[in-house]
Amino acid sequence: MKLKYVLPVILVVTLTSCGRFGNSKSDTTDTRIVCLSKQYNEVIYALGAEKNLVAVDLSSTYPPAIKSLPTVGYHRALSAEGIIAQNPTLVIHDNNIGPEPVMRQLEKMKIPMKTFADSVYTIEQDKAMIRQLGSYFKKESQADSLCKQLDAEITQALANVHQYTDTPKVVIIHFGRAMNIYLAITQKSTAAKMISWAGGIIPIGGDKGMQQVSAEMIAQADPDVILLTDFGYDKLGSIEKIKELPGVAGTRAAQSNRIYRIEEHDIVYLGPRTGANVLAFQKLIHAVK
Repeated sequence: MKLKYVLPVILVVTLTSCGRFGNSKSDTTDTRIVCLSKQYNEVIYALGAEKNLVAVDLSSTYPPAIKSLPTVGYHRALSAEGIIAQNPTLVIHDNNIGPEPVMRQLEKMKIPMKTFADSVYTIEQDKAMIRQLGSYFKKESQADSLCKQLDAEITQALANVHQYTDTPKVVIIHFGRAMNIYLAITQKSTAAKMISWAGGIIPIGGDKGMQQVSAEMIAQADPDVILLTDFGYDKLGSIEKIKELPGVAGTRAAQSNRIYRIEEHDIVYLGPRTGANVLAFQKLIHAVK
């Protein structure tokens, strides 16, 4: 085996064995869960059921406490060695994982796996996911409270829409790439639903929820508001730098300084904070003080 492949495995095993991530003798005899879904992980923390999590996928970034756990790769580019090194008694995923050779290797090792709702595109499906996880972790009352809060916040957001006279066009950019190509969120996305619930519209179409678009497409969309996810915004560093980007400079959003930073995990999936996130987006896109 080449050295470059050996080192990551050694590092994972070393970090795990030294207890950096809080895996003490008192909890290693209990269930050891590796969860490969950012949606599930957020719900698990919201339920207060995270004590048996020992590792997560790279896309699981909320809540902040989850960043103290080791990661086993991006959910579509997982490391079998990283997962195995955590000695899991259960792997939880949402059927959006890979690559296939890694999954076959885990199946051969007979590591137990479990999925919950893997289609979460509506508020009802969102609540069903929360309740399923609540039932599994014996946190039914917490799940019920989360669902009630979600309902209340979405109801408030939808009621708020009636007071607005505008329907702002919102372009969401994940990050810019070479040759003036951007990775943008389209009308066929969870984000588009959330922006719609907030009283706005995403003008960029496409077959996928997130796809590459040209600077010309951004300019033609001429959004009233531009939202940049944390990765892209932080890479550029300031609104002035963003306003200099090809395709962005001449938009109404740039001219009125209506360019805002958002966290990617707030916009790409539905979860227990979806109602709160929609309310927050509502304030941004309608310029509510």
